[in-house]
Amino acid sequence: MAEEPAYDHRALLELAEMRMPFGKYAGRRLIDLPEPYVVWFSQQGFPPGRLGEMLQSVYEIKVNGLEYLFEPLRGRTGRF
Repeated sequence: MAEEPAYDHRALLELAEMRMPFGKYAGRRLIDLPEPYVVWFSQQGFPPGRLGEMLQSVYEIKVNGLEYLFEPLRGRTGRF
């Protein structure tokens, strides 16, 4: 039987809570940023540090059609 990869669900919860700290979408949750905006970041370069890592994750989730992963979290963390 194949071993399942280890996954830290806390990272997903943290991503669901994180808000954009600056710019046009300041205060909006990262997972609610418009896809074209996240794609723009991927082309221009993500900011350094944790924010950049989280935006990169949001980019991967959005371009791969995995946004449904956040649906179960919407009720727990309020309106995204």
